[in-house]
Amino acid sequence: MTSTQLPPAEHEAPPPPHPRRRPAGPVVGPLLAVYRFFYRKKVGLLLILALTLMALVGVLFPQVPADFRADPEAYGPWLEDQRVRYGGWTMPLSWIGAFAMFSSVPFAVVTGLLVLSIVACTTHRLPLLWRRAREPRLHVTESFFDHARLRDTVEVPLPPEEAVAQARTLLGRMRFRVLDDPQGPGLNLFADRHRYAPLGTAVAHLSFVLILLGVVVTGSTGFRDNQFTVAVGSTRDVGHGTDLTVEVLSFADTYQPDGRPADYVSEIALYDAGTKVAQQEVRVNTPLRYEGVKINQAFFGVAADLRVTDADGTVLLDRGLPLEMTTEDERWVYTSVRLEEPDLLVYAVAPASGQVDPLVGPGQIRLEIYPGEEDVPVADEVLTQGDPAQIEGLTWTFEREAKYTGLMVSRDRGAVLVWTGSILLVLGTYLTMYLRHHRVWVRVHPHGGHSVVRLGCPDRIDLSFQPRFQALARRLAHPDGTTVPDDPTGTARPAPTDRSTPR
Repeated sequence: MTSTQLPPAEHEAPPPPHPRRRPAGPVVGPLLAVYRFFYRKKVGLLLILALTLMALVGVLFPQVPADFRADPEAYGPWLEDQRVRYGGWTMPLSWIGAFAMFSSVPFAVVTGLLVLSIVACTTHRLPLLWRRAREPRLHVTESFFDHARLRDTVEVPLPPEEAVAQARTLLGRMRFRVLDDPQGPGLNLFADRHRYAPLGTAVAHLSFVLILLGVVVTGSTGFRDNQFTVAVGSTRDVGHGTDLTVEVLSFADTYQPDGRPADYVSEIALYDAGTKVAQQEVRVNTPLRYEGVKINQAFFGVAADLRVTDADGTVLLDRGLPLEMTTEDERWVYTSVRLEEPDLLVYAVAPASGQVDPLVGPGQIRLEIYPGEEDVPVADEVLTQGDPAQIEGLTWTFEREAKYTGLMVSRDRGAVLVWTGSILLVLGTYLTMYLRHHRVWVRVHPHGGHSVVRLGCPDRIDLSFQPRFQALARRLAHPDGTTVPDDPTGTARPAPTDRSTPR
């Protein structure tokens, strides 16, 4: 048996042809391909995993100080110190950047790729979120009210028009936006509140971008020196590519009657390329700020003012040496300084606070002098304050015991990005987690002289919204305001196994 296809009726217009998508140009096509690659979730997850592993490496392995990274002469000895712990793995770890992970090129590259992924995902999803907020779907089928996570059906002793008006009023009081659905069957309403809350995900994504960019900016252009020591009356260059010099003019420390420290403060002057640009007292929480560089008070200790001259009277060294390091047994404090001509490495050693040594008494300091890179000292002498001593053809004078101040010097150009991102992260989390987007569909059918009102909400279960939904149903069922028990029908309950969406 064969069938014949009848031609379309005269009043039926033929279906319009599908519009053809214009092919992308030679530039736009590859860019779109890159864009589609980066907004894939798998790509984002892999980049997050890679960044997490790199950050874990940076946390587990010691990170070289910023001023050592750019100085091969300083980085070499620091790396040798790590060889004690890591042995033959020291050089491979250095090659892969494990000791400078947060300022390494791979870390910056992965962070940049993750930023691109977040931006691509956000721009891909943002139009959909905006469209849902501005032009929501108004109509649902009848079966939606049978499967919605929150649902209820109540009989209202009002005609349909008045029942719809009552529902509109109650939803308005709950601060819902109420829109009419002109399609049948029955009379229909769509209502929602916090319709822009889903945009909080875009705000959170933007915050991640800013935080990641801030980390990269700080790691590549910033520095932090927590052990910046300067003896009172001495100067020291900040370094790190700056022309800044710090001079400590004075230091004072005060104590409570029970011996606890009450305050310690340093008066410092800051020079930029030899020109004095700032002078103030700095405390722990009162830093000196200049063009992104921040200087805080951190700690203090004992220094030794040492003067070294050669046979012609030329001054080779004349400054305070902060005794900032402590031996493992905590019996001695010491520091080191290198003379360029002649090439000598000098260690200045004194008993730590509370320690007594019969060879180095009060007002004395011990010097260990090593030539060049040798490990055996050529001199080991104890100097008494004010008494010059001849050592290796030079005159060494321990002029006096002084104090040094310990400062924290930092420049964090990415801090503004990190703080801005942190604020946006809190805002995005608040919008997403606490201002949930709630949607309610209402359908009213006539039932004799009364009306049957069906309510449905497909959104995820929200324990704070569920009682409000149940109260809405009860108020619709009793528009006269009579008191009713909570959920008398037992129907305004969530359907935990349903994962339906509006149909």
